[in-house]
Amino acid sequence: MQDFTIGRRGAIAAGLGAAGAFSIGGGAAAFERDGNRKILVFAGGQPVPVLDPHSRYDWSTRLIQQSVYDALAKYVNDPPQIVPWLAERWETNADQTVWTFHLVGNGKFHNGDPVDAEAVRYSFDRGLRMNKGVAWMLKDVLPPENIVAVDPRTVRFTLTRPMPSFLTFIPLWFIVNPKQVQANVANNDFGEAWLTGNTAGSGPFRMRRFEPQSVIHMDAVPDYWKGWPQGDQRRLSGVIYRIVREPAARRALLQRGEADIITEIPADDFEQLKGARGIRPDDHRGLTTFAITMNTTKGPTADINVRKAIAHAFDYEALIQIHNGAASLMTSPFPEQIPGHIEGPGIPRRNLDRARQFLAQSRFPQGGFELEYVHVQGLEDPRRIGLTLLNSLQPLNIRVNIVAQPWPTMVARGARGETAPDMVSVYVTPVSMDPDVIAGKYHTRAQGNFWGMHHLTDQQISQWVDAARVETDEAKRNALYADIQRRVVELQPEIFGMLANRRWLMRDYVKGFAYCPLRLTGEVDLHPMWIDAA
Repeated sequence: MQDFTIGRRGAIAAGLGAAGAFSIGGGAAAFERDGNRKILVFAGGQPVPVLDPHSRYDWSTRLIQQSVYDALAKYVNDPPQIVPWLAERWETNADQTVWTFHLVGNGKFHNGDPVDAEAVRYSFDRGLRMNKGVAWMLKDVLPPENIVAVDPRTVRFTLTRPMPSFLTFIPLWFIVNPKQVQANVANNDFGEAWLTGNTAGSGPFRMRRFEPQSVIHMDAVPDYWKGWPQGDQRRLSGVIYRIVREPAARRALLQRGEADIITEIPADDFEQLKGARGIRPDDHRGLTTFAITMNTTKGPTADINVRKAIAHAFDYEALIQIHNGAASLMTSPFPEQIPGHIEGPGIPRRNLDRARQFLAQSRFPQGGFELEYVHVQGLEDPRRIGLTLLNSLQPLNIRVNIVAQPWPTMVARGARGETAPDMVSVYVTPVSMDPDVIAGKYHTRAQGNFWGMHHLTDQQISQWVDAARVETDEAKRNALYADIQRRVVELQPEIFGMLANRRWLMRDYVKGFAYCPLRLTGEVDLHPMWIDAA
C-alpha cells in the first residue's frame, strides 16, 4: 500500500465507502497508513457533540476525552483497578476527609506547559463551578475553595465530610490547561464555548479534525509523557472515529476493511461475523444496564399503576432472545456485581393478570391511550425491544409509537419532564464500582441527565442516597442501599431490563484491546492499541 493519501482517507472524510479499492478479498489488510505508521479507524453510531471534559459525558464523548486528556488516576483491567496516572501516589487522613495527591514530574500538556498542581486545582474548581457533567460526583462534599495547590507537585482536597466513593470518581475528572482555557473565556463561560470544539489536554492523542456528526481525527503525541506501552515503533500514527449511524453500514465497513473496529453491533450481526475470516470478536459480561425509563411527571406514565401495569405486561424473555442469550435479566435496579446489591423483592416479570389488576387501579382502567417509545437512531436492538414493548402492551389496549432519534436530540428532550418522551430506552454504565453511582440515578439531582429521564422525585430516596454516600460504616451503608433498591422497585420509574454483554468486532490485526467494565458502552482505551500487520 502507498503512503497515507487522499484515496481511502478521502472516502472517510466524505463519509463514503471505498469498497472497490479496499476490499478484504484474500485477507489483505486495509488499515490507514501515515508514512510507515498506521491509523486505526473506529466506527460507532453515536456523535460527539462536545469535547469539554467537564460539561458532559457519554460513551462516544468519553472515548475522545480520555484520548486527549489525562486524569490523576485511571481505571484499567477487569475487575477494575485504579492505577496512578498524573498522580504518582496519594494518601488520606484517618477519617478520609483530607486527600493529598503527589504529581508526576514529567506530565505536560500538548503545548508544552507542565501539568502542575495549579492545573489540577483549576480543573476541579472549574468542573465544580460549572455544575455540569461530572460535578454531581463531588459537589456535595468538595467546595471549590477546599482545593489547594500546596506546591507545584502537590494538591490537597479537603472534604466537608467523609465520602467512601471519593477516590473512585477521580479517574473521571480530566485535567485541562488553565492558560489555554482562560485565554478563551467569553462572557464568564469558563471557556466552555471554546472547549466544545477545541482541546487543552495532555493525553496520548491531540485533535487534528473535529466534525462532531461525522468524523473525528486524532494524531498520536509522539513524546507523550506517559510513553507508549506497545513501544514507540508500534504505536499508532493516529485514530479516526467515524460516526456511522446505521449498523448495517458499520458492518459493511468492517467487512471491507474500511473500519478496523466497530461497536453497537446487533446481536444477529455479531453471531454472523464473530467467526468470519480476518475478524476477531471481543465479548464480555457487562455492567451496563438496559432499562426503559418512564416519564413519571406527565401523561399516563405519571400514574404509578400504569407504570406497574406496563412493567408486568412486558415480555422480559424477549430481551434474552433478542441478544441471542448474551444478556441476563436484572434482579434489582443495581447490577449484581455492584456492592450492596440485593434481589429486588417484587421485581416484575411478565404476568398479564397482575398487569390488568394494576391498570384497573389507574386512571385508565380500559387503556385506550398511546405512548411514545424513543430509542437511539441506528441501534437495532432497542428498535426490536420497542417492537416487543408494542406487542406486550396490546393486550392492555395500550398503543406504542416507536420513534428513532439521534442521541443528542433524545437527551435534549429528556432533560425536562415536560418534554421527555413517555418511554425511553437507556443504557447506563456505572462509572465506578461504588453503589452511589447507581443509587444516584434515582436521586432528584439525576433530572436533566440522560440517566434521569424518568424525572422521579421521591424525597425518601434522595435522603437515603445522600446519607449512604457519606456513611463510612459498611453495614449501615449497605442497609441504606437495600432500602433504596426496594423503594425504587416499589415506585417503578422504569422497566428494569437486562445487562447485555459488551461487544466489539475488530480486524484480527488490531492488538492491545483491553476490556474494563467501567468504560461506557462502546468506549475503549485507544492508548495501548496498535495494528500488527505489514
